[in-house]
Amino acid sequence: MPKLSVFLLFSIVAFAQEQPLEFSLQQAIEHALINNRSALDSQSDVRFAELQKWETTATGLPQINADLSYNNWIEQQISLIPAEFFGGLPGEFLEVAFGTQQTMNGTLTLKQKIFDGSYLVALQASKVYLEISKNAREKTMSELRKTVVNAYGNILLTEENVKILESNITVVEKNISDLQKVYENGMTEEETVEQLQLTLAGLVSAKNYNLILKQLAYEMFNLSLGLKTGSVVKLTDSMEDLVSISSLSPLKISNNSVENTTDFKIANNNLRSMELLFKLEKSKALPSLNAFVNGSYTGNANRFNFLENSQKWFGASLIGVNMSIPIFSSFGRSASTQKAKINLEKSKRNLTTLRQELQIKLKRADNELDFANRDLKTKKQALELAKRIEEKNQIKFFEGLASSFELSQAQTQLYSAQQQYIEAILYLLNKHIALDVMLNPDPIN
Repeated sequence: MPKLSVFLLFSIVAFAQEQPLEFSLQQAIEHALINNRSALDSQSDVRFAELQKWETTATGLPQINADLSYNNWIEQQISLIPAEFFGGLPGEFLEVAFGTQQTMNGTLTLKQKIFDGSYLVALQASKVYLEISKNAREKTMSELRKTVVNAYGNILLTEENVKILESNITVVEKNISDLQKVYENGMTEEETVEQLQLTLAGLVSAKNYNLILKQLAYEMFNLSLGLKTGSVVKLTDSMEDLVSISSLSPLKISNNSVENTTDFKIANNNLRSMELLFKLEKSKALPSLNAFVNGSYTGNANRFNFLENSQKWFGASLIGVNMSIPIFSSFGRSASTQKAKINLEKSKRNLTTLRQELQIKLKRADNELDFANRDLKTKKQALELAKRIEEKNQIKFFEGLASSFELSQAQTQLYSAQQQYIEAILYLLNKHIALDVMLNPDPIN
């Protein structure tokens, strides 16, 4: 009975392991955005920036520090006091040791910034840094969406190629079988059979190559989704489904499209960073003002009895402000400010140039998507035409009205049209997602 239970347990586990993970294209994208290593790293970067922002903010909030010190003179310091204070002769000195051999002091200090130009700029900079991290994450997610779409499409492309090649192999094998009988009856030449055998060899080689590409495509897909190597997956969308997805989500460029792109946001944040750096350098010429409150207790003794109730403690407290005013830096601050101003002007020019480049990039992506849609229709028509031509040549060949070369040409045209059609689908999908991530860069919100 125990052996049977163990067997059943292992059988259930094995069966569970064999069950493939099913993904539509949308499900694959959603899974990657959560589990891909780059996605996880980008989320960690955002969290890091949030903590950095709070760390900067906290430096301007009240700070409380406690200090405890214990001193034990191995040999007490000797001071010289004029002897005439104690009735001695002028010019003579007495050797005196002040204080006890041991002291203990406890201090509690409260500090608060009142004004610090550098702190105000740093606070703004931490907010910009957080925005930069969020934009970097957005960029990562956009690139990841394109990667998943490409990986998903490549799997379907190779699988479709394998199916097409297997179908074509079946047709050619039947043709060879039928033609072999005709040849054995002396009604055709051996070269005719060999021509078809040559075609078959090319198809078999292409199939084997696509099987290798298929395996590699699955591995890249698993990697993009953050799955373990060797994970068994099943894609639920077909090539036709992907065409429908692209057709059902039209993309239109608006006046704000450039400003909404991740690249523009990153460049704009860089400009803001340069502006803050310029402000920081100027703020270094401003005074800083801090307030503090200090309280302490001190105990003195010749032996360590600070923990006893009889020990006397003397308290002291202090309140004050501290002002620091930069006066002269040998023109170092001026040089730093000028350098920051130069970088600021460069960032402004870069942003202007990028705006123009993105306008061109968006227009090109839109044109490429439009071409991809029209090209797919053309490739579909070409495929239908190639099928009719190949079918006609099949009939003409076995009726003796067409040569094996003409049939081979028709078959080659059909194979090429089939390949071009599915490649056109993948091309359309990639161009659609390329424009989509530019217009809709944030897949989270």
